[in-house]
Amino acid sequence: MGKLQLKPGVVTGAQLDELFAYCHEEKCALPAVNVTGSNTINGALEAARQANAPIIMQFSAGGAHFNAGKFLDNTGERAAIAGAIAGALHVRTLAPMYGVPVVLHTDHCAKKLLPWIDGLVTAGEQYFSTNKEPLFSSHMLDLSEETLEENIEISRTYLERMNKINMFLEIELGVTGGEEDGVDNTDVDASRLYTQPDEVLAAYDALAPAGSFLVAAAFGNTHGVYKPGNVKLRPDILKNSQERVHTARKTKNSKPMYLVFHGGSGSDPKEITEAISYGVIKFNIDTDTQWAFTKPVKEYMDANDGYLHSQIGNPEGADKPNKKKIDPRGWLHEGEKGYVARLIRAFEELNAKDKFSFG
Repeated sequence: MGKLQLKPGVVTGAQLDELFAYCHEEKCALPAVNVTGSNTINGALEAARQANAPIIMQFSAGGAHFNAGKFLDNTGERAAIAGAIAGALHVRTLAPMYGVPVVLHTDHCAKKLLPWIDGLVTAGEQYFSTNKEPLFSSHMLDLSEETLEENIEISRTYLERMNKINMFLEIELGVTGGEEDGVDNTDVDASRLYTQPDEVLAAYDALAPAGSFLVAAAFGNTHGVYKPGNVKLRPDILKNSQERVHTARKTKNSKPMYLVFHGGSGSDPKEITEAISYGVIKFNIDTDTQWAFTKPVKEYMDANDGYLHSQIGNPEGADKPNKKKIDPRGWLHEGEKGYVARLIRAFEELNAKDKFSFG
């Protein structure tokens, strides 16, 4: 199979389906990185350019609020809605300049955050009416705290609406452990960390007639990074889920679903490769990239400590100015470079580097 040809910009609709199908065929996955503003967006774009591969950028509700400004009141999720829209327009403006395709996504949306997604779907419908494509490529609903029946029913309702503007929906079955952006599953019962294949089949039956979707089936995933041995992943759950759907519904494809690997930070490369072999095409990464950004910033501060206590006066002299050292652009760019390097490593571990052609 030749390299998939993609046009720089935001990937949506039929082209997004083609991209995910290609990832299945090539046994590769795309990093889905949480972005929070221009520094992380631009770093993600640069990483995709250097890796010669598309990247999935996703806003959480908290990250979108941060992009709008923490000063803003977020009643009714209005700041988070505005911040996500502003971020999407930022990506749409700069992705062609970097020459890379981007899958534009939103991350975990619990039931209490549905007004956020309501606002974004409405914005997507308005954008579609003018541009014949949605603003975002996809959204995620995380209704794993609800009953399976309610999770599936609400998800189906949203997918039916989103399908009209050629959007994908990501759902979560089972619970991702740990804490992420205000959603705390630290003390959840361990059994809920492992999705059952029959639950996946129930979701497939409800959603397949409604539109295009991805499934984040829990197989022991946990947000954050933990000591080896503290997190027990069972990628075989993904294999069993694909086989359950394929056998029960006699699907043409032996891997009928696009799967998502949540809580990817700190994961063993062998487990990543195994999960990809079972149909994972999206790999969430956040904690690792947070540290990759912060570490070089700290190193900059430590190395230049003598210049960072005042505007004037440093080891070179009491009257020497510190303007160049205190300019935030200097240390923010160091963070961006660390962020880029970690994402390039992710592309390599996901077997996605240099698998695509842009033009």
